[in-house]
Amino acid sequence: MSEPVGNRPGARSARSGAPSSASVDGAELHARHGRLPRRSGVRTAVTLVASALAVLLVSGGVVAAFAVGNLLGSVKPGVELASDDVLENVPDIGAMEGGLNFLLVGSDKRPANGAFGDPEEEAGVLNDVTMVLHISQDHSHVEVVSFPRDMLVDVPECPDPNDAANPFSARYQVKMNTILNEGGLGCIASTVEGMLGITIPVGGIVEFDGVAALSEAVGGVDVCVVDAIDDPYSGLKLDPGTHSLKGYQALAFLRTRHGVGDGSDLGRISSQQSFLASLARELQSTGTLTDPVKLYSIAKAVLSNMTLSTGLQDAGRLISIARAIADIDLSKIAFIQYPTTYLDDYSAVVPTESGAVIASALQQDVPVVFDPTATANASYGTVDQSPTPTDAAPPTDPAAAPTDAPATEAPATTAPSAALPGDVTGQTADEVRCAAGNEG
Repeated sequence: MSEPVGNRPGARSARSGAPSSASVDGAELHARHGRLPRRSGVRTAVTLVASALAVLLVSGGVVAAFAVGNLLGSVKPGVELASDDVLENVPDIGAMEGGLNFLLVGSDKRPANGAFGDPEEEAGVLNDVTMVLHISQDHSHVEVVSFPRDMLVDVPECPDPNDAANPFSARYQVKMNTILNEGGLGCIASTVEGMLGITIPVGGIVEFDGVAALSEAVGGVDVCVVDAIDDPYSGLKLDPGTHSLKGYQALAFLRTRHGVGDGSDLGRISSQQSFLASLARELQSTGTLTDPVKLYSIAKAVLSNMTLSTGLQDAGRLISIARAIADIDLSKIAFIQYPTTYLDDYSAVVPTESGAVIASALQQDVPVVFDPTATANASYGTVDQSPTPTDAAPPTDPAAAPTDAPATEAPATTAPSAALPGDVTGQTADEVRCAAGNEG
């Protein structure tokens, strides 16, 4: 790496801008790893908010009008992204045509949320969670790419929302999670656009308190733990088994770093992906998405803790995006961890060449297929899934008269897909996986 960590000489300096959870006793269960039957109707966080607005808009009457106004009044001022002009062709009603890339950032505003962070970093507004949601052009698949917080990246020159005449200077080899504090959501979007070679016109920042509120609104999210979790930094203690988490306990699970995997951020991403997949299944199986009261509570919880880009300030646009992905199969939603490797001193991670495969898949708009061997590198539990023996078929009578051979059918056309390398880990939303505790 030719450039030093931090700013180039002469670059303008960027401006800066909970109680611990209770323990849960889990029943003694076997860790599970498997797939659920395919179902349609899964929504992402954006879909969830939009669906709530859609239900309220079509319900009619003064109550509905008041509810929509109340929800929109909860939305914080928007943030402009460099590529938001792409949204000019997105309709305000009906299903959106074509694909879309959405940036979702989880912000840990310390010290208020310091109990769930890392003690060596007590100050600042950090984007400890950075994800890109890719909706395909034909609305048949979705990819959610998570970027490790400690990954070193190059940040291009990007506009300062408070001073258009003086953009933030380019910076080199800085940690991903520092960009929000030193450049805002727009700089994160520009950085990720450069890494993936795609355009990101919309995005949002969710404070971690919003995650706690969301888990309360849905009534809890089931998570599976294969090994005991005992994290003194977050106060999270979970026995092996399945637990229904909500509120600050759910937040602690998403934020715990020392309690899962190898104690690094990479293990935490695997836990976050399993939580999100479980949340999607929970929303679908409990009928939450068809309950206007629940939807309103969820939308209120999300919007009151979220800052959206200016392209998402319009309720009709939210609804059109939601309708575009309303029927995507759970098995067609892939949660992908951007591949990295450690520096020699383990102080940070850097992208590997496999990231180019992810970028190419998004650019070509094709679904991804995980390498089965990649599970060896992921921080989650698995169990033996040997096939169940079946009764043997009766022997064929050699004297029986031969039958006409069936007509040869043309092979089915296989849709193109991108095979991910073995160092790219992740899961699809229909897979049930368990968090692995850090055995130290």
